Amino acid sequence: MSLRLVMRNIQAHWIRSLLTLGSVTLAVTLLCVLVAIVTSLNATVAASSTNRLWVQSAVSLFVDLPLSYREKIAKVPGIDSVMRFQWFGGVYQDPSNFFAQFGVDPDLFLECYPEAEIVEGSYEDFAGIRNGCLIGQGLADKFGWAVGDTVPLIGTIFYRPDGTPWEFVVKGIYKRTKPSIDESTLFFDFQYLQESLEGGASEGPLGSGTYLLRIRDDREATRIMADVDALFENGPQVVQTTTEAEFSRQFISMLGNVPALLQGIGAAVLFALFFAVLNTMLMAGRARTRDIGVMKALGFGRGSVFASMITEALLLCGTGGLLGILIAKGLEGALVDGLGAQINGLEVTQETLAQGLVLALGVGFVTGLVPAWWASRLEPVIALRRGA
Repeated sequence: MSLRLVMRNIQAHWIRSLLTLGSVTLAVTLLCVLVAIVTSLNATVAASSTNRLWVQSAVSLFVDLPLSYREKIAKVPGIDSVMRFQWFGGVYQDPSNFFAQFGVDPDLFLECYPEAEIVEGSYEDFAGIRNGCLIGQGLADKFGWAVGDTVPLIGTIFYRPDGTPWEFVVKGIYKRTKPSIDESTLFFDFQYLQESLEGGASEGPLGSGTYLLRIRDDREATRIMADVDALFENGPQVVQTTTEAEFSRQFISMLGNVPALLQGIGAAVLFALFFAVLNTMLMAGRARTRDIGVMKALGFGRGSVFASMITEALLLCGTGGLLGILIAKGLEGALVDGLGAQINGLEVTQETLAQGLVLALGVGFVTGLVPAWWASRLEPVIALRRGA
């Protein structure tokens, strides 16, 4: 069957064909974006380190733990280091410029996060100054920051009584080697925050939001978690110790059951797309009844007619799918800017794009089967009579 004939059939009802093409393009774009978000969330959990444990308040992640807990936790057998980890929650210029900031212990950070590779500046410079900070490459690219720049942050949880901003000097820029850490985060010296609170230069809660534990043997994780929890079962703050994978899941669940919601939306989009394309192909088959009769009268067999309808559906859906994945990839930068701070390592991968294109072709093939079968079975005399 000539591709030229298929193209003429598509052009004969160009408005309908264009609307179908647009529907497929929009649906594939949305599906690729949804899959990219779900894939990124799952990748963060999957990449979690097995030798890192997190200690948080059993009441809520927003309840700080006493600083005295650190020394007690460090005495539990099997723990190599205990790092304080405090959410800062500052604002850079405008609340829309959201990104994460954490107070950590500089002498332990790279030991706990070897996947953070310093690409500019030096870790020693960061650890050598109280108000120094490390930033991810994503932040450096987004705001144009470089080593030596000062980042002013207005405190919301930890604020200065005189209203002046906190000032952090960029001493290093890191890139990740694993998705367990993102590149849109600022890390600073926890002691800088603590000394400011104790000296009265700022106000806010005392303590550490969480403690990050690095353990010697991940096979001992269950025993260590139980030992740490038992230390504080009578308070003053009861704790919950979890693996990094479980901690990531809990953090994601704070946004709600996002993966399930997005998968539901994706299924609904696919369902609507299927029937939209099916309706188009059924209309195309009915409108072409007389043409089918003429083709068969001229000697075209059932296989040729069947192939014509299938090819038309595949061409419409394939073209729409190709446009959809190109648009989805083009939106990647905007997605990272808008959601990168909430979703670690957000990326529209090649696998996601391939899935979107294959899905579009699959919808085209399946929706083309019914009208193609009907057209191939139509007798020439009946087709000519119905099309008259």
